[in-house]
Amino acid sequence: MTTHPAHSTGWSTSSFGHAAGTSAMELKSLGQHLGLCQQMRGRLFNLHCMAEITHGAISARFVTTLVALAAVAIAVSMVL
Repeated sequence: MTTHPAHSTGWSTSSFGHAAGTSAMELKSLGQHLGLCQQMRGRLFNLHCMAEITHGAISARFVTTLVALAAVAIAVSMVL
């Protein structure tokens, strides 16, 4: 038995058998995105990139990071 979905999904990016083209709405959205990207290339861009890399490394190894910080804290408390 074959079942058909109650509603069909239509994608705004599909060409429905016609030549693919770009709509004015898509061009406007792309222009806004590129403008935002250009604004992000300011003075703090490199700092922002480093923060994202650090966050990714720490969040992927959260438990290991906590254990390492605890070990450093214990070592510092033994020295002092």
